[in-house]
Amino acid sequence: MMQTKIRRYEFDWLRVLAFTLLVFFHTGMLFVSWEWHIKNNEISDGIEWPMIFLSQWRMPLIFLISGVGVYYALDFRSPRVFLQDRFRRILLPLLAGIFLVVAPQVYFERMAQGAEDHYFSFFMTFLEFEPYPDGNFSWHHLWFLTYILVYSVLLLPLLFVIKRRTFRFERTRGWMLLLLPGLWLGMGESLLKPLFPISGAFYNDWAAHYLYVSIFIFGFLIVSSARLQEKIRQTCRYSLALALIAVVLLYGLFWFSSTGWEYLGSTTYYYLVSINRWCWMMAILGFSLRYLKANTPYLRMLNELVYPFYILHQTVIVVLGYYIRDLSWPILTKFCFVAIFTFVSCFVLIRFVIMKVNFLRIPFGMKALKKER
Repeated sequence: MMQTKIRRYEFDWLRVLAFTLLVFFHTGMLFVSWEWHIKNNEISDGIEWPMIFLSQWRMPLIFLISGVGVYYALDFRSPRVFLQDRFRRILLPLLAGIFLVVAPQVYFERMAQGAEDHYFSFFMTFLEFEPYPDGNFSWHHLWFLTYILVYSVLLLPLLFVIKRRTFRFERTRGWMLLLLPGLWLGMGESLLKPLFPISGAFYNDWAAHYLYVSIFIFGFLIVSSARLQEKIRQTCRYSLALALIAVVLLYGLFWFSSTGWEYLGSTTYYYLVSINRWCWMMAILGFSLRYLKANTPYLRMLNELVYPFYILHQTVIVVLGYYIRDLSWPILTKFCFVAIFTFVSCFVLIRFVIMKVNFLRIPFGMKALKKER
């Protein structure tokens, strides 16, 4: 028998906040030295520092929230219905997004590199399906949809086993909750990251799979246990303290070492990064469980906006970046302009166009509107 659908507003808020960070992060990619699709004519070290911090835990946090979402989805869906929903809500937006949303990103990137083709000519090369970066075919920022779809399908038997069993975690202590998952993640990071740098290409991306599958399952387990959630809530201040110590140590060693992490050694560095990542996620989750319980009239709308917002936002940023990259504006002005315009334009397009039309809602991951009788 299926259970009554449960709504956890703290996780809804956390999902909205986590995806909102992507706009600021991808806006920042215009202005830092890391390889990306479009680059400003001036690079900023000041923007790079907070982005190093965000890059440690922003995507793992989204995979954690995804594990939570799958747990509640399995409360009221059979395996067959769950799989149908995954393909409809993830595969269709992925395919539509690749051809409608990602293709323009690649086009403007090629224009910035000196290409002069019209969009139709470029799109014919996109349809040759030669993988990016040698070719033009790519899923760019939509890699997340591929990963979460495959994880949800392949892990479904394990998730149902976990769902049917009762894990009490009676002997779990706060320090175990903070350190043991961090050490587990550090083991994978130290063994796999040197051999398989995270690429977003799915194939041969074993370090990423170890990290994201682990955190996806952790999210599923955490929400299955009221005791674990209470422990996370109780220890959130300790999580934050340990996270601050770890990040200060990481930044300090990086700041004073011109050759990177030579003082630590690579293995110790990977474990420290993983503990830092996990503690930040536990601190964010713990404070969310404490203080983000309230429902508001806007939360439902925001939660519905998040998915199409994620699909659209990077294309808006890339197009804006292309047109302002050579302007003489200060970097902060450009950053604010791109971020604000991205939020406003995506909101207007989704709220007043996409959400109104069923044949647009479904490719952007939203449920179809019910017809009035």
